[in-house]
Amino acid sequence: MIDRAEETAVMSDAEDVLAAARDLVAAFARHDTAAYFDAFTVDATFVFHTTDVRLGSRAEYERLWERWETEDGFRVLSCRSRDGEVRMVGRDGAVFSHDVETTVAAQGETSTVFERETIVFERVGPRWLAVHEHLSPAPGHR
Repeated sequence: MIDRAEETAVMSDAEDVLAAARDLVAAFARHDTAAYFDAFTVDATFVFHTTDVRLGSRAEYERLWERWETEDGFRVLSCRSRDGEVRMVGRDGAVFSHDVETTVAAQGETSTVFERETIVFERVGPRWLAVHEHLSPAPGHR
């Protein structure tokens, strides 16, 4: 049975994870690559339905992002998160999932994509950092 203090700590941790997720999404939405990538551990992994390989580190993703910018003129114009939910996993882990609507510019065109995203967070010192991100297309928006 969970006592009151433990329940309060779990609720506080969940709020902290939500805040970390909001900060990560906000940095992405304003195309602030420094703040965005700082929200991930160096060994974070990434699975995107738009790429044919799993990215095994933050550095791999940063190189891919830079290539998108250089070759395609990629730029995030906006990102809206809906229906966010946190599930705590022990004291130092959490799974955040939500629906996202993202507008980007690439190759001279603007497009909006609708996706589902799961981000796994881990407590690293005083911060909650993302250790894994998985994107998939939202049903009905393929």
